[in-house]
Amino acid sequence: MTAETIQLKQPASATREEAEDAVRTLLSYFGENPEREGLVDTPRRFVDAYEEFLAGYTEDPVAILSRTFEEVEGYKDIVLMRDIRFESHCEHHIQPMIGIAHVAYLPSSRVVGISKLARVVDAFARRLQSQETLTNQIADAVEQALQPRGVAVLIEAEHQCISTRGVHKTGVACVTRAMTGEFETDVRAEERFMRLIGK
Repeated sequence: MTAETIQLKQPASATREEAEDAVRTLLSYFGENPEREGLVDTPRRFVDAYEEFLAGYTEDPVAILSRTFEEVEGYKDIVLMRDIRFESHCEHHIQPMIGIAHVAYLPSSRVVGISKLARVVDAFARRLQSQETLTNQIADAVEQALQPRGVAVLIEAEHQCISTRGVHKTGVACVTRAMTGEFETDVRAEERFMRLIGK
């Protein structure tokens, strides 16, 4: 289990006023007048938006998965939630990273409500992220909370730091995956997962 998985928001070292002043400074740096009519409320709106974008720091993903069920008539096969759309922000350029996650596990004795898998994806996605870290964090949280026989996570995302700057390549997806337990050791389990998500 990585420390990042359970890291929650630390007390703010800057005030809301300081954050809004920083936005005004950036606007001035790029040659704008932060006092003009169209921009006078931009610092407030910018900070509001990023409080929403980065709300995942206040959530504990393992706690989201803490309510489990054992009365499943001995169900032992794959549990999969696929095509979970998410929005995140790249930690290198603070640009949007938008994609889908597929999350599966092989239960040992406990299952979780499937909406909780989507909530875990969102809790980690709503932080400054690299896609590789995001993938591992989701797998680690499911592994820790459910102690299943295996976890599989596959993420496909388009990074706007690639599509809108730098190399300017659109329609390019980055694919990352994390496999634990039987998904890692049994090629048939991995192949079933890939078939079920259409890969």
